[in-house]
Amino acid sequence: MSGLMSLMRGVRQAADQTPADRNRHVDMLRAFAITVVVLGHWLAIVVWTNDGIDGHSALEYLEWARPVTWAAQVMPLFFLVGGYANGASLTSHFQRGGDNAGWLLSRSARLLRPTSTFLVILAAAGLTARLLGADPGVVALAVWGASIPLWFLAAYSSLVFLAPFLYAAHRRFGLAFPAAVVVVVLLLDVARIGLEVPVIGDANYLLVWLVYHQIGLAWQDGSFAIRPAMFSGLAAAGIAVLVGITAFGPYPISMVVVPGAEAQNTSPPTFALLLLGLVQTAVVLALSGPANRFLQRAGPWRAVVAVNAFILTMFLWHMGSAVIASAALYTTGIFPQVEVDSAQWLLLRLPWLAVCAVILAVFVSLFASIENKGTGERKGRTVGNADVLARLRLPGWSWQAMTGLGIVGVMVGLLTIANAGRSDEHITGLAPTAIIFYLLGAGLLRLARHYHTTSRESADTSSGS
Repeated sequence: MSGLMSLMRGVRQAADQTPADRNRHVDMLRAFAITVVVLGHWLAIVVWTNDGIDGHSALEYLEWARPVTWAAQVMPLFFLVGGYANGASLTSHFQRGGDNAGWLLSRSARLLRPTSTFLVILAAAGLTARLLGADPGVVALAVWGASIPLWFLAAYSSLVFLAPFLYAAHRRFGLAFPAAVVVVVLLLDVARIGLEVPVIGDANYLLVWLVYHQIGLAWQDGSFAIRPAMFSGLAAAGIAVLVGITAFGPYPISMVVVPGAEAQNTSPPTFALLLLGLVQTAVVLALSGPANRFLQRAGPWRAVVAVNAFILTMFLWHMGSAVIASAALYTTGIFPQVEVDSAQWLLLRLPWLAVCAVILAVFVSLFASIENKGTGERKGRTVGNADVLARLRLPGWSWQAMTGLGIVGVMVGLLTIANAGRSDEHITGLAPTAIIFYLLGAGLLRLARHYHTTSRESADTSSGS
């Protein structure tokens, strides 16, 4: 655990050196959201071992828990905070004379390094299990379960890659842009649910999350000139409408996936889910002042910084931790097979959470350093004692082409994995085409980062001579 201890020392130092004008509430929201996601996923897992191991969601059995998902569905907060962070980063980048592609290369580095590590290890584990004679169906289920976080990463990455253009749209149109998108989301729901037009509603997989991203941009640049009390009123009105459209309208109550249910609010995201996120946003903005004052305290702020330091590692590996815990506790008979919603099942959630947390802590100690490597522009690396980038003598536009192709490759890979079925029996558990596209895309982005850096250094040298 020496890596984890070193990380925590860095966390204390970073917390103590935080600028006074930093909006700490944003960091707290990110830490809160990831904690809710991890605990929520772990709590919802149901493992059956009657006819071989299988996994289900507790929401299939616990109808009383479905209203609780209004608090547990925190994906809107991730995109709200993502928009805020992208706005701050892009503003600083452009003030230094940077361009869109340069920002994309820098911003994608922290996302792709831990994700690439996760995918390579997951594929290697699946391949090893198959070579050792494991049942292909069990391997497919385990790899599918561990890779569940990648659906969110596909959606989040798409907005990161679109962020420079969304930033420009915000600068030109302000809050009118997300307001128009809200109307489009509602119209698409009318077409999909009311008129039964196929496919068209899938656009909401992007549009719903885009709304929160744009609100985050507005929050970052101070576009909201509304008092906290007004945000509270907007939240109350939003809840009233939400109750109406879920109790008497076409939308289900649950704001997360309920396997087997005919109507869902997340696949694709609906206007009801969008409205829930807007309510959450209003509450967040109303509490911004008190939250920032609370986070001036050393203890709470250090806890927030700690979670943010390894947030992507924590997110990527939390379902893999649950897969390992399932194998260790259920297939061995350590945990009994009990009825969901029984007192015994509820009590067993506590040791279950503890085991998952211990396994996740091991993963964090092993891989958090990959997430926290510097993401700044660096000199081109050498391969085989020769600077490949210098020898290639590529034209100046080539790194921009690499950037575009790299983004396409990464997104195709992530989307293919996110849309995979739980019973797809590939040799590694992951579709080979998905791995190939992703790794080629990530490789092109890495090459473009180094080439971009080398080109800028050459230009700086020429201008200085």
